[in-house]
Amino acid sequence: MAENKQAPQQDETLDNLNNSLTSAGEAIVKNSKMIGWCVGGVAVVALAVLAYIFFVQGPKTEKSITAFNNVEATAANDSLAAVEYKKVADEFGSAVGGNLAALAAGQALYEEGKYEEAIKYLQQFGGNGDEAIQAGAICMIGDCYVNLKKYDEAISYFDKAIVAANGNGALIPRYLDKKATVFAAQKNYAEALKCYETIKKDYPKYSTSYNVDAYIEREKARAGK
Repeated sequence: MAENKQAPQQDETLDNLNNSLTSAGEAIVKNSKMIGWCVGGVAVVALAVLAYIFFVQGPKTEKSITAFNNVEATAANDSLAAVEYKKVADEFGSAVGGNLAALAAGQALYEEGKYEEAIKYLQQFGGNGDEAIQAGAICMIGDCYVNLKKYDEAISYFDKAIVAANGNGALIPRYLDKKATVFAAQKNYAEALKCYETIKKDYPKYSTSYNVDAYIEREKARAGK
């Protein structure tokens, strides 16, 4: 499955190189000598990129996925999992397995209450093409900051999670709800009220899952409205 995710990236790289070579070829008539140098340079870059993809990224990706899967299969508890996922993330970095290990390490560290360290690994996660997972990882950073009582940072990450959710009607109201809770903790009742009113207005299906009107009335009273 991970190999399928790599293929589009390779195709995109090759397409970009082909576009560069095509553009260079069309301009030869205008300046053959200069374009000759450019085409030569692009050809060298093309060979370097292809060599990197097939001889470096390929094996590294495969090893990283194997390492990640080994942790998935053998880790007995969150504490052990966190240690092993961290090793994979540190060793393989942005390779597929290393990237997934960073997310898993962040989640395991969060469950252990190691919020500062969890933030480090969650920030290392570079996404996997799934907007919901990306938004969830960003939201978890916000949750870490809430537990550290760094409320401004938490709100900032909940806002980033809302953007990353890209209109997802199941996720965005959850993040707005979290924002409202943090604003209330800061005694910023007017902003908490805005969050609840947005949930009621823009996400009616979510608002029926709990009594949002009660929260709206509570924040209105607190805000003196």
